[in-house]
Amino acid sequence: MNKKIVILGGGESGVGAAILCKKEGYDVFLSDGGMLKEKYIQELNKWNIQYEHGSHNEGIILQADEVMKSPGISHSIAIVQKVISANIPLISEMELAYRHKGESKIIGITGSNGKTTTTSLIYHICKESGMDCALVGNIGNSITKQIALDPKPLYVVEISSFQLDDIISFRPDIAVLTNITEDHLDRYDHNFEKYIASKFNIVKNQTASDFFIYNADDAVTVKYLSKFPFHSKPLPISMQNETPKGAFIKANTMKVHHGEGLSMSVYDFALRGKHNQYNTMAAAVATSVVGIRKDKIRDAVSSFESLEHRMEKVATVRGIEFINDSKATNVNSTWYALESMDKPVTLILGGVDKGNDYSLIEEMVAEKVKTIICMGVDNKKIHAAFEGKVNAIIDAGSAEEAVRKSYENSQKGDVVLLSPACASFDLFKNYEDRGQQFKNAVREL
Repeated sequence: MNKKIVILGGGESGVGAAILCKKEGYDVFLSDGGMLKEKYIQELNKWNIQYEHGSHNEGIILQADEVMKSPGISHSIAIVQKVISANIPLISEMELAYRHKGESKIIGITGSNGKTTTTSLIYHICKESGMDCALVGNIGNSITKQIALDPKPLYVVEISSFQLDDIISFRPDIAVLTNITEDHLDRYDHNFEKYIASKFNIVKNQTASDFFIYNADDAVTVKYLSKFPFHSKPLPISMQNETPKGAFIKANTMKVHHGEGLSMSVYDFALRGKHNQYNTMAAAVATSVVGIRKDKIRDAVSSFESLEHRMEKVATVRGIEFINDSKATNVNSTWYALESMDKPVTLILGGVDKGNDYSLIEEMVAEKVKTIICMGVDNKKIHAAFEGKVNAIIDAGSAEEAVRKSYENSQKGDVVLLSPACASFDLFKNYEDRGQQFKNAVREL
């Protein structure tokens, strides 16, 4: 008899998983408590997949042999709790993908900050060197849909903590952990250790034939390495110590020890800022592990173009530079953005606070920021954190108003930096929508 699988959630990963299950011969049913987008309804109909939306039919769901939960759905919601109580195995999309990937290799990238940039750079290097690979996961296409419709020998996968929560056997050939800082604590009972454990899931099934690239300068990662033992080959990256394996940067030169070895000046990196030097090291090590030649890595690292909504230069208006860093959805990301600034900053902050500790950026704000524009529904916490530390804190209720007020409060030679340190769901659909509205407003000046 065909295995009955229920997919909870009908977004990109849920629909991708449903298509893969259908192709693999499962008896598949998709259930979404909200309303499905029209494009996903069309896909489900095309594949003749049964689905419901607007409610969850417990009678069907609790008859499943297995339930795959989309990453956006919390473990705390009623239907997930009932699945767990019924002892029905609960898996993530990553787990499902791993089962059906065949002989293909996986480079999996996680971390609180830098994972999208690192994932994109690894993919860029692989692609430029002629490898047949796909960019999937938390960025772009669902990995299950890719496996179902257009399988590749190599998957470069950005993996969020939510996607690592319900894995059983998932094992990347190369795991990259960029760093760990407080983020998404609202989903982890405001318990930082639960979030850390989730990140370390990326290495829990690795074997001695696999590789683990991590930031040896990240205090949290280093502290927990012994608490979450791993069996893969460690490849640390550092700017503080010369590492015998992995890579390090000293005197503005990156040295990669793996494969052919590589030496390259940081001034030749396409990506600027100290945090991007770590991202570039991680990408250079990962791609050397899959056998890419050093000249190809060097060329690709210097030709990479920055991502949209990540330290993206929008325009300079009457000598004031506008930068879109809408993807900075936590305090640490904003710290990195400020750290790379060398002009006076008007900083646009705010949105949905995920349990932020603004003391982490207090010194950086005092040193670099003249004015803060609060763009959010509830800005009390930002006012409390920075009152008296900057010239002015001004509220704005839209991207347009934030851009106008930041322009009025800046002068030639200043930078207006949208780096919100918060999620975007109070005023915008997502961080892309926030960044796009910001860019549109800048172009209207």
